[in-house]
Amino acid sequence: MALALSLGRRGLGNTWPNPAVGCVVVSDGLIVGRGWTAPSGRPHAETQALAQAGAAGRGADVFVTLEPCAHQGQTPPCASALIDAGVARVVVAAGDSDDRVAGRGIAMLRDAGIEVVTGVLEAQARHDNIGFFSRVEQGRPMITLKLASSFDGRIATATGESQWITQGPARRAVHGMRANHDAVMVGGGTVRADDPTLNVRDLGVARQPARVVVSRRLDIPLTGKLAQTVGDVPLILCHGADAPDALIDAWRGMGAVMLPCRASAAQLDMGDVLQQLGAHGLTRVFSEGGSAMAASLLRADLVDHLVGFTAGVVIGAEGLAGIGPMGLQRLGAAPRFDLVETRSVGPDVLHRWVRTRG
Repeated sequence: MALALSLGRRGLGNTWPNPAVGCVVVSDGLIVGRGWTAPSGRPHAETQALAQAGAAGRGADVFVTLEPCAHQGQTPPCASALIDAGVARVVVAAGDSDDRVAGRGIAMLRDAGIEVVTGVLEAQARHDNIGFFSRVEQGRPMITLKLASSFDGRIATATGESQWITQGPARRAVHGMRANHDAVMVGGGTVRADDPTLNVRDLGVARQPARVVVSRRLDIPLTGKLAQTVGDVPLILCHGADAPDALIDAWRGMGAVMLPCRASAAQLDMGDVLQQLGAHGLTRVFSEGGSAMAASLLRADLVDHLVGFTAGVVIGAEGLAGIGPMGLQRLGAAPRFDLVETRSVGPDVLHRWVRTRG
């Protein structure tokens, strides 16, 4: 199962709206087939592993990280494929909470006389596919919030200079993180200040993550890098009802996906933004700024993973804080995270945190 999980991780960021599943077929103690969900979500992991196993799949044990699907979609159900292949036992890490499956895949296998074992490395499987489960169970993608800051928590000088606080190895690591998410998300202020492309560079990826910009009034450059590359990499613009129709039409005409979202006060409601992104199929979103968006996500308790890169440089109180005003009056109301990793990345320090539960 550990091997199946490692295979499944190869699909992270490439399979949305489907989960990234891994599958291993074992016959007489030998691995005869393995597979993982292909880019865009098909073929599924089980289909590929069984095709590789061929006749050796009959009577074999199958280890799969998520309950095999039981519904007819663009391809036949994976549960049916396992039954037709004549496997003897299926070991499942985690059940699928999608209403179209939700135990039906396991039931199909057992009704066909196949032994099914569940819950093997389940916590790891749910962690790996937290985005899929979040979308199915909460209607929103998993959010990773990334902050690259000085030792004193600043992301730019008072004049707005921010390139580069962290060094090359940290920036390369960020590109690797972008690659295993479905989309990279920033606010309109970041687009106006930096004119970013928000793509993965120098890693040779086959599929770029989508770009998401949250801008209530769509006051972002129509001639910037995002506009220039909208035909190459998907661009999703989340906007409010007060965005000018002319700008909506202009961006839509260039090929951008327009998602109207609710607004609260002067900002878009980030809870509704994420619901709209979930409805669009996104499961894993990598948020890179800026400070106002970070504060909005944290205030609404929408951050699942927190990634920080801290540089050994001090900017001072006049610099731009990494996180905008939170409106907190009590320390007990502050969002808490549990540390899961800390290590050096070149001259900088990486620390990863997950949301504290319970």
